[in-house]
Amino acid sequence: MAYLPASDQPLGSSRTLLKEGGDGGAVASTVRRTVLPGGLRVITDSMPGARSATLGLWTGVGSRDEAPSLAGVTHFLEHLLFKGTKRRTALDISAELDAVGGELNAFTGKEFTCYHARVLDADVPLAVDVICDMVTSSLIPAHEVANERDVILEEIAMHDDDPDDVVHDAFVSELFGDTSLGRPITGSVESIESLTRRQIVGYYNRRYTADNLVFAAAGAVEHAQVVRQVRAAFSSAEALGHVDRGPVAVRRVAHAVAPQVGTRLIERRGDYATFVLGVPSYARNDPRRFALGVLNATVGGGTSSRLFQEIRERRGLAYSVYTFTSQHVDTGYFAVAGGCMPKKVADVLDICRDELAKVAANGITDEELRRGQGQLRGGLVMGLEDSSSRMTRLGKSELVPGGLIGMDESLACIRAVTLDDVAAVAGELLSAEPTLAVIGPAPALTSLP
Repeated sequence: MAYLPASDQPLGSSRTLLKEGGDGGAVASTVRRTVLPGGLRVITDSMPGARSATLGLWTGVGSRDEAPSLAGVTHFLEHLLFKGTKRRTALDISAELDAVGGELNAFTGKEFTCYHARVLDADVPLAVDVICDMVTSSLIPAHEVANERDVILEEIAMHDDDPDDVVHDAFVSELFGDTSLGRPITGSVESIESLTRRQIVGYYNRRYTADNLVFAAAGAVEHAQVVRQVRAAFSSAEALGHVDRGPVAVRRVAHAVAPQVGTRLIERRGDYATFVLGVPSYARNDPRRFALGVLNATVGGGTSSRLFQEIRERRGLAYSVYTFTSQHVDTGYFAVAGGCMPKKVADVLDICRDELAKVAANGITDEELRRGQGQLRGGLVMGLEDSSSRMTRLGKSELVPGGLIGMDESLACIRAVTLDDVAAVAGELLSAEPTLAVIGPAPALTSLP
């Protein structure tokens, strides 16, 4: 079935996007989408036999959409939308779902914000109403802005005490520079202290519009019922009208940043050194991402990977070493991360560079290809056996160009990856000069070339 982007679907219409029967161990599901008159999209994944559901209201705005003067405002606003509406106090928002054993939370990313809940099937209408009420009708009272400002400053302080968080932020900052993509999601102490209620409310009104929102639900849900519940919850949300503009993901491309090469060394006392070493890679929907996934699994994606075997198993130089990928709408990166005793960090980094160079020059073996494909297939299927993962897949698919790819199609793309595909990706990415961030005591940093 050809995927129909929401922009090509008439307002007020519904469409079945995907229907899979559960072959190959995958959970059976039916994905449907309705585009309401104001542009709000409702997308569901009905999973037969489920007794619970995960619901999420997504907005296509994240920290990379912030001007420098508003750094951290997206995350600040996420906190504030839990603080009360015309119909509910902050306690009511929490207590109503606690009373039915539900879970309510939210997260802010570089490109999305999501308010989500998991409840039993009978409590889906309540969860829909609570989430939509808090997102559409928040009062954002002045005293809560002051209180939550202190909470976020505490969060930043906690973050700064964690070497893993600090080194990852330093790496991204070095790779993307002083841009919205390179800055921390939480903002800085200075930016949070300077944000005013007026700025936050203005950002809320501009960004939280119906055409920029997606309501996603997976599990024990029936599409028509969820559409009715969401429509009712939004019927009084006058501020969330339709704004005639292109999808936010497309608009971001005009503001894409060019990755750069650099080194960031952060001195901190302690008995451990932590590092991230990486290179720019592909955007979220680049067709080469499947070959990159196999490469990631081979180099550092598990205990049988090259880096784990060489650094931990054979030489005992580090407890933790792994590779990972991160994708955005228009760019991404592939990186090695790890930690070790300070006196070993130079040797560990040398081995990482050597192994990356070997793969760039020679590719991987047949056995590594099969193992990497198996790792990706297993991770994909098992990762989508719960409603939370499926809800997340739905929300992201509506906010990213390219849309939803079914389980069967994804598995076929993984099986289709060849040695030549992986070699081409490795040769292109791993032969580039990497960006490095290290945090550790002074002797460890001075030992680096």
